[in-house]
Amino acid sequence: MTNDKPGHRLYARIFSRRRLVLLTSIAGIAAIVALGGPTAYNHLSPPWISSARAADTPIQQSAGFANLVARVKPAVISVRVQLDEVANASDLSSDNEDDSGSPFQQHGSGEAPGGMPQRHEKMIGAGSGFFISADGYAVTNNHVVDHAQSVQVTTDDGTTYKARVIGTDPKTDLALIKVDGKSSFAYVNFEDHAPRVGDWVVAVGNPFELSGTVTAGIVSAQGRDIGSGPYDNYIQIDAPINKGNSGGPAFDMNGRVIGVNTAIYSPSGGSVGIGFDIPAQTAKAVIAELKDKGVVTRGWLGVQVQPVTTGIADSLGMKKAEGAMVDEPQNGSPAAKAGVRSGDVVTALNGTPLKNSRDLARKVAALAPGSSVKLDILRNGESKTLNITLGEMPNRKQANAGNRETQPDSGSPPHIGLRLAPANEVAGSGGKGVVVTAVDPEGSAAEHGFQSGDIIVDVGGRTVGNASDVRKALSEARSQGKRAVLMRVKTADSVKFVALPIG
Repeated sequence: MTNDKPGHRLYARIFSRRRLVLLTSIAGIAAIVALGGPTAYNHLSPPWISSARAADTPIQQSAGFANLVARVKPAVISVRVQLDEVANASDLSSDNEDDSGSPFQQHGSGEAPGGMPQRHEKMIGAGSGFFISADGYAVTNNHVVDHAQSVQVTTDDGTTYKARVIGTDPKTDLALIKVDGKSSFAYVNFEDHAPRVGDWVVAVGNPFELSGTVTAGIVSAQGRDIGSGPYDNYIQIDAPINKGNSGGPAFDMNGRVIGVNTAIYSPSGGSVGIGFDIPAQTAKAVIAELKDKGVVTRGWLGVQVQPVTTGIADSLGMKKAEGAMVDEPQNGSPAAKAGVRSGDVVTALNGTPLKNSRDLARKVAALAPGSSVKLDILRNGESKTLNITLGEMPNRKQANAGNRETQPDSGSPPHIGLRLAPANEVAGSGGKGVVVTAVDPEGSAAEHGFQSGDIIVDVGGRTVGNASDVRKALSEARSQGKRAVLMRVKTADSVKFVALPIG
């Protein structure tokens, strides 16, 4: 969900009929506001109470958020960015549905050589942010300031300042900006402890460029993975947030920041009460590195991993489907040098059990390059501990913790539905393993993603070289009472493990 090129429609991510929307606002919203202005209402006392008596009756103040808001609101800012770019009219926005998620507005027109219409676009994006120090350091989202040529911030009193980008981290969608020339900005602090589900939360920001908007709700859930990056670990809140709240803070009742607003879950692009915040603990660590170095460095293990499904756990004799299965260690990586092998299941890091493959990715990334770690693994039914010195994650690389299995286990079919040939008899197959030459669309293998051209390297931990080897490995697994057998498979672009049901 990044803004790789200005004007591209990358601010809405659609999953089936649902949409995950980054919260950047649409500039030019004033026209909408003008069409739908507020309506005035006369205050009418109930008929059974006289006006005089209503005026004499003391008004009790309800327990609200006014005192809290008065303290924190001066630290919240509106962030406005500008890019200048010349583009052909054919590249400009149309009436496509996806344009509704774009934060940019085009101005002006011209004509390219040869009569092709051309426009000089002044593209404007707006979001939110908040000061974290009196000398002008402020936090916002990466997608708010990404590719910005200029950045301006407006404080709660309406004063506008120029700002510069200190550093960004696309993997967590965080950015640090700085306003120079003043050392008396109101600021807020991050909370040290994670909130509890059910705690009150107050969000302040710039939805649809309506600056200084305050909403309230509760923490709805924690640890949400919304598929936006390898380190997703969002706090879910129901305080209404919309486009333009991106980068704004969510506060607890002590006035401390528990999260940075970054996305909403919505079928329409507007708030339906499901918003996502980057946790304060994550933001605090990332922002500290950006302030110190301008970039974030992460520990690197160098493994391709996948979740341990129920089928994989059954095939390995594991009691629970937890941990991360190693598809393949990368050549020359810290994991490969320490002896990590394909098929190993990483169960704990430094003695802390791992829930899944994403848990491993987040924990490794949180450590500094050069850190020494202990990796508990399960290999062929035996537990081992490996000592590994982490490397530094190469640029543009990220942990691959996606779910590789396309379908869950689906029972005990009468056959797996594969036609096989020795790899050494099929040109271009590398000579090792057996090649899938045909797949029965009604068989179990098809349900689990097998395709013609895939190469089965081993079955149940045994290297295979022909169809007889595969049948023997399947028979042995079935005789041992296993419900599934683990196959290591090379596809066109990766190596993965598949737990195939065998009954």
